[in-house]
Amino acid sequence: MSNYLAIATVTATLQRILQAAVQLDVAGARVTTVRPDASGSSTPEVGVNIYLYQATPNPAWRNYDLRNRRPKGELIKQAQAGLDLYYIMTFYGNEVELEPQRLLGSAVRTIVDYPILTPEMIRETANNATFSFLANSTLDKQVERVTIVPSNMNTEELSKIWSVFFQSPYVLSFACQAGAVLIEGQRQSGRPLPIRRREFYTTPSQPSIFQIVSEAGVNQPAVASSSLTIRGQSLHPQINEERLQELENHQPLVRSKPQVRIGETRITPDNVEENEISLELSSVSTEEKNSLRAGIQSLQIVYSIAPKRVESEPERIVGSNVMPFVLCPTIAEVEVEDLEDNGDETYSAKMQVRIDLTVGVEQRALIFLNERSTSNPAAYIFEAAPRRRNSALVIFPIRDVKEGDYLVRVQIDGAESPLNVDVNSESETYEQFVSPAVTIG
Repeated sequence: MSNYLAIATVTATLQRILQAAVQLDVAGARVTTVRPDASGSSTPEVGVNIYLYQATPNPAWRNYDLRNRRPKGELIKQAQAGLDLYYIMTFYGNEVELEPQRLLGSAVRTIVDYPILTPEMIRETANNATFSFLANSTLDKQVERVTIVPSNMNTEELSKIWSVFFQSPYVLSFACQAGAVLIEGQRQSGRPLPIRRREFYTTPSQPSIFQIVSEAGVNQPAVASSSLTIRGQSLHPQINEERLQELENHQPLVRSKPQVRIGETRITPDNVEENEISLELSSVSTEEKNSLRAGIQSLQIVYSIAPKRVESEPERIVGSNVMPFVLCPTIAEVEVEDLEDNGDETYSAKMQVRIDLTVGVEQRALIFLNERSTSNPAAYIFEAAPRRRNSALVIFPIRDVKEGDYLVRVQIDGAESPLNVDVNSESETYEQFVSPAVTIG
């Protein structure tokens, strides 16, 4: 999601891409972002002015935040708002040489060529010395891309804008809309402990792979040490090799053993049957494990049907349908560093969490802290610090946390790490979540 600089970043990015275009089409043209009545009031200026005159809630995101609150309104995750931004462009120049109309054509062509603000375009704006005040913008991390589309505005609507907002003589204008801009709140929130058990049934709808079951049970997420059972039909089908050899001019064909493709990682299972494949994630190589990522993963059965004759030749494979499953991280170690007493019975620190899967730079990592207390337990959510490389060690800056013992979970792209349950029937914490845990204070 984006921080409070998102709106200004959209305006600045739009200004920058228009400036690059209009200065080539009309000599001396500039792009400004002031009120239309303040630009060219004495001497007409050759250029385009972009003015944000309205921001409204995006219809698709208007009620999204309500689903993230309890009945009394308390947040259960970070709040956010989706906005649509409405801009009016005004064009100035020599009317005899039709400069305003030429600038209008140049601006419309630019919007048609660049209807989506890509992360690269946004980063170029934030890194531009002219927009140094946008250096901390996080709009480039927004998953949903901001799009720029022309607005359908009739003469009456345009007249109202000029008479009510600007109260100045009309100048050739063009309106456009940017959305959706998602701004995330900073108010701290808590997340309840997970449900211990779910029981429901699903009906497979895909023809080849019917079901993926982890050792934890049906419809349960998997971890990096899980055993996966893949059920379906024709998981190791026979191939008419004689026919394929004829198509390959009698070149010998070698059919490889079926592989399980998880994301971009290929793993060769030990046990392959016609209707079931067993895969031990704990037995994969270090290289394969380092390429696995937590989150919602895609799983497919693939195998090669012919070797490459030259290196540039694409690999010929046969693949099944793709099935999704959740791969959760597991916390291996938690350390608290740079603990600082805020003086108001709260603490700030850096929490280093090492998990058993590599976290990519582009992945979103959150940490959930739940106080181990039966009297008004506290709960916190914090986001990981920015990372420059893929790593299994993730650092979470935490702030304003009261003293106590906390259960710790991490969430990587929506996949949460599990908590351990005390199974000792003689223990005081029998059937309760007990770890991973950390002490603050």
